[in-house]
Amino acid sequence: MGDRPRDTALVELVRTRGDQLVRYAFLLTGDVAAAQDVVQDALVKVFVRLRGRPQPEFLEAYVRRAILTVYIDGYRRRRQWAQIEHVLAEPESRQGLDADTAARLDLHAALGTLAPQERVAVVLRYFADLTVPEIAEDMGLAQGTVKRYLSNAVGKLEQRLGPMPSVRTETSETLTVTTTGGGRS
Repeated sequence: MGDRPRDTALVELVRTRGDQLVRYAFLLTGDVAAAQDVVQDALVKVFVRLRGRPQPEFLEAYVRRAILTVYIDGYRRRRQWAQIEHVLAEPESRQGLDADTAARLDLHAALGTLAPQERVAVVLRYFADLTVPEIAEDMGLAQGTVKRYLSNAVGKLEQRLGPMPSVRTETSETLTVTTTGGGRS
């Protein structure tokens, strides 16, 4: 790489945050190789478009947004050409696996059952800790659509994983916590 500010910023971002960017993409794709490809494509998109000196404090946010866009665009292209079929391999036995590993495998398999838009909404809400308005902006959707995706996704995840202890549901005025007991707190 050269000594241009853009090249230096790229090297520093990949060196310090590359693993986290791939993990983020993995939550979307469900596949390590696909996640690495998505991150690579996102880095290329961001750095080809940068002109002059990049702003390091916003660089990771730009790349994360590009990861989301690359993933959604790829899904839309694949959807046009082939019907998506989710094939999940379950281990025959979980003996020898610790509880955290088993839970991660269950979560990964459950995320794989979600439609791509639902999966994106869940990842942004519960892993990236974004609010519904922020998710709507990132996905280019109405807030109501995001809420529907989240509601559908949580329902599917609960069918697969069991009831969730508590799920936050945002409204325009209040924050309501719904518990599995059906009451409000």
